[in-house]
Amino acid sequence: MDKEHTGLLAGPDGVARCFWHGNLPDYLHYHDHEWGRPVADDRRLFEKICLEGFQSGLSWLTILRKRENFREAFANFEFDKVASFTDKDVERLLGNAGIIRHRGKIVSTINNARRAREMVDEFGSLAAWFWKFEPGKDERPQIVDLAHLRANPTTAVSVRISKELKKRGWSFVGPTTVYAFMQAMGLVNDHLEGCACRQEVEKQRKAFRRPK
Repeated sequence: MDKEHTGLLAGPDGVARCFWHGNLPDYLHYHDHEWGRPVADDRRLFEKICLEGFQSGLSWLTILRKRENFREAFANFEFDKVASFTDKDVERLLGNAGIIRHRGKIVSTINNARRAREMVDEFGSLAAWFWKFEPGKDERPQIVDLAHLRANPTTAVSVRISKELKKRGWSFVGPTTVYAFMQAMGLVNDHLEGCACRQEVEKQRKAFRRPK
């Protein structure tokens, strides 16, 4: 199996999957059980978009392996709680070696929690807002292969969501970050053609009740 051309990698069980988990146990579990599966829970959506922001310039594996530390540091990403963080909390977080100690990203997470609260007040939930941007069939490729993903680190939809979020005062939500978030929370199914998870995720997406 030529992963350089197909993007597929045989796992320890001999099953073909997207290559990027590298058969690392924790990354493989994330690929198989979380990535791309549709999410409607606001806390999880807020966590995902914040961690994608922290990932900017780093590998996702670095963030995944620090995720429990992030959850502990940021009140389990309950945005009502994070919205009340103060400058003292920023300094506390900058001293936390278990997370990414980047002042701009820490401040951004607190800011975005306040913006999330405003969005819930206006739309009822974060989920209702994000899912209204789900791409239609005409906005998706017929086949999701490695060449397509390499050529499209952003999409017209991720650009649109990024612009709307920035208008609402969110930060660290550029189009590339937003597209990674879209992939992670199941707004699109970017498991590669031939990946064992692709059809399973597609079934979940078909059964998923879009929030209104």
